[in-house]
Amino acid sequence: MRIRTDDEVYRVDAVWLGPPKATFPWRARYVAWGVGIPVFLVVLAVERQLGFGFGFFSTAWAFVITILITRMITAKISHERPLGAVMTMWLRELQTPREKTSGEGGAVTATKIRVRNERPLPKHKRHLAAAGSHPHHQPARPRGARTSAPR
Repeated sequence: MRIRTDDEVYRVDAVWLGPPKATFPWRARYVAWGVGIPVFLVVLAVERQLGFGFGFFSTAWAFVITILITRMITAKISHERPLGAVMTMWLRELQTPREKTSGEGGAVTATKIRVRNERPLPKHKRHLAAAGSHPHHQPARPRGARTSAPR
């Protein structure tokens, strides 16, 4: 026994061929009309923002651009992947966090490092040298040296 699926029903595109007794010479799905009209209005608005006037050639180019954009969009949608799902997927793809491809900062260089002519003193000698300028301070004695001679 063979079970038939309902795939044939979905393979038939809902196509509007035009008004009765005056059909268009092309086939366009309903979804293509629904996508194409707003795309055409957006393309016209972008042309106006770019400074193109409203004339025959600018409108003709807007129509050609609309057809190309609509064909690209409708190629991605079907009955299994409707326009709403494609738009949601597109928005989530744009908003997802990305891995940083470049590191923070740049190459390590020594251009900002100051170099002194003298070698710095050790910490305990720096403290003594700073205190040595005081008039009542005695110079430091070496480690292990006795304070006085043995009696």
